[in-house]
Amino acid sequence: MIPERVNIATEVLERQAAEHGGRTAFVWEAGETSYAGLRGRVARLAGALADAGVGRGTKVLVRMPNCIEFAVTFLALARIGAIPVLVNSLLGPEEVDYVFDHSGADSAVTLADIAGPVLAHGDRVRVFLWRGEHPGAVSLDGAGGDPVSPANTGADEPAFMVYTSGTTGRPKGIVHAHRWVVALGEANRHRVPPEPCDVALATGEWSFISALGHNVVFPLRNGVTAAILEGPARPERVLAAVERFEVTLLYSVATVYRRILAIEGIEDRYDLSTLRGCSATGEALEAATWEEFKRRVGCDIWEHYGVSEMQMVLGQGPRHPVRPGSIGRPVPGTRVAVTDEDYRVLPPGEIGRFLIAADSPGFFLGYHRDEKMTARVVHDGWYHTGDLAWRDGDGYYWIAGREDDCFKSRGIFISPYEIENALRGHPAVAEACVVPLSDAEIGNRIRAVVVAREGHGAAGLGEELREDLRSRIARYKVPHVIELADALPKSAVGKVLRREVAGS
Repeated sequence: MIPERVNIATEVLERQAAEHGGRTAFVWEAGETSYAGLRGRVARLAGALADAGVGRGTKVLVRMPNCIEFAVTFLALARIGAIPVLVNSLLGPEEVDYVFDHSGADSAVTLADIAGPVLAHGDRVRVFLWRGEHPGAVSLDGAGGDPVSPANTGADEPAFMVYTSGTTGRPKGIVHAHRWVVALGEANRHRVPPEPCDVALATGEWSFISALGHNVVFPLRNGVTAAILEGPARPERVLAAVERFEVTLLYSVATVYRRILAIEGIEDRYDLSTLRGCSATGEALEAATWEEFKRRVGCDIWEHYGVSEMQMVLGQGPRHPVRPGSIGRPVPGTRVAVTDEDYRVLPPGEIGRFLIAADSPGFFLGYHRDEKMTARVVHDGWYHTGDLAWRDGDGYYWIAGREDDCFKSRGIFISPYEIENALRGHPAVAEACVVPLSDAEIGNRIRAVVVAREGHGAAGLGEELREDLRSRIARYKVPHVIELADALPKSAVGKVLRREVAGS
């Protein structure tokens, strides 16, 4: 049930600060803050921003890596009813220009050492800086206006915007409402019930909605501690943070887990005993990765499926047995279906279009200034994910691939994910990507590009992998071509860029 009036900042701070104000809300390498301290800091910054002319409905571009200032800024803007416009901190000048123009943001908050692309707009927008000063910008270091009361925002009122990475075209501005915090907060609480001693850490940047939810909003709403990893998510840095902050819940992408496992014996260099579970999203987590991680690290990886237009749709967790390779079951309040082109629900085992019912209160309000694109993906009562999937007899769902990633060879439907999972099962393979290779005779040949683990020579590896696959999967699925690469191209969130692989 979604109340009529909701404010994200109120939902995650007011009750929590009143009930356990002394409990640690955030911890990072240089310090920590309690719930009471965080609430006070957010309220004072909200007052300072309001005094500077930022008000309800004001769009404010936020360009920062993960840091305590990001969290305080996001919550302060939500508190006064302004709309944070979240963008990746690595966006270049042209990309920042586009987001300013497209979003209509007339203010921006950033760190001084990455402020260049934002300061270029200083003649027409208000620029606020953390960790430094610059002429024409307002420093927020030590800023503290009179605390202001939270805005009495409606559940359906715009709360924040996230911009997609734009790997398939211009970035899209995805508008979320304040109701999101309740709908997805409850769903995440159901999937992984919080425990009082929990410390949550996400390796992704908070400009992406999954990391924003799992590392900022939901831990605060649950009254537990969130750890902040500043800087790149290299395997050694991630595991050092787990040890240092005694992390119990780690949220990341399959690529990071693969990179961890690619380093022989890395699990013995750090104390990982506090981990009670890890989560993976963003791309397929093969069963082979799950099994190796379970054996070497000792805890489950719970895969979940989400879209930027919602955050999390379905997933695995401690309530049910893990089925490696599955994306789990729908979260409460969300309906999904695997259908044919006429919306007929397909029986278990059959691959079809993966759809999400569009009536979930956790769904986005639409794409900013793009009604045509919104209507293209949301129609007939469903959100069209563009993924292909199937479900088993127990209600677990499995992704077969993107509609435009799957292909036919000799007239037979090929799912790249299945072959990639089989390749990852070989001890010499760290990563794998399967793409079509056009062929006049059979339509497409199957091409696999693999990254070998450290210490595994390249000589003869392709034929060795083919021989191994012949004993484990159908022969028509065995790649015709296996190539070795030093690395696979990836997006800012760690997803393999299949189009780049296919074009290489």
